[in-house]
Amino acid sequence: MSKRNSQQAKTAARERLRIERERQAKRDKMKRQVIVVCSIVGVLAIAGGISYAVVQGNKPSYWEEAKNDKLVKPANTTGTNGTTVVMGKSTAKKTLVMYEDPRCPVCAQFEQTVGSTVKKDYDEGKFKIQYVGASFLDGNLGGEGSKNGLSALGAALNVSPEAFLEYKTAMYSTKWHPEESDDKFKDDDYLIKIAQTVPELKDNKTFQNAVKNGTYDKWALDMSEKFNKDGVTGTPTLKMDGKTLTGADGNAPMTVADFTTAIDAALKA
Repeated sequence: MSKRNSQQAKTAARERLRIERERQAKRDKMKRQVIVVCSIVGVLAIAGGISYAVVQGNKPSYWEEAKNDKLVKPANTTGTNGTTVVMGKSTAKKTLVMYEDPRCPVCAQFEQTVGSTVKKDYDEGKFKIQYVGASFLDGNLGGEGSKNGLSALGAALNVSPEAFLEYKTAMYSTKWHPEESDDKFKDDDYLIKIAQTVPELKDNKTFQNAVKNGTYDKWALDMSEKFNKDGVTGTPTLKMDGKTLTGADGNAPMTVADFTTAIDAALKA
């Protein structure tokens, strides 16, 4: 090979090396730019995520927002905000006031044991029933089943007092009432499933839509507030003429015998 050819080969090799280095430099520069951009995007995403979390954390809950909803009072109610719920024959001279929380296991026990006796006396016109619903167990246990269950009871009351009482009995039954820690009543579909056992509510689209749409959510909150203002500290609590009915142990009468003794004495007073 001549010196000239050798020199040309070396020059060509240096040129190829230069071009390759320039290409590599461009690739490295582009890679650094991509990394920077991705880093910026990542930082923005984290910042955005934190901001979203803060906003969501400060956002009022559904039930807090429901306090500002337009109040819809169920039919068959009277009084301020429709929170006076009194049912029974007009000839009944006295009223049994029943304070209950839908999630309350002791209320369920009372209904399962004494409920049929209460209903029998009510049907016979011995007394009217005034219902005051509570939702304090949602606060104690976490969840929303008390409020949601109370709203569904409002939807049943809108159908009729009889539908309300039958639905309440079904909710407290051994078949449908969950454990205290199980927030099943937060599920609209579960509440509607229970209602399928009540003739007036079975396949009742007006009732079902009211449950799904939360028509009586605001009413449920107002009813809960009435419970709080009445100063009752536990459920079930039974009152007549302002006096609390108790059994032999000083608590709510949880047997038929104790209830009959307590109610007979209250009716005679």
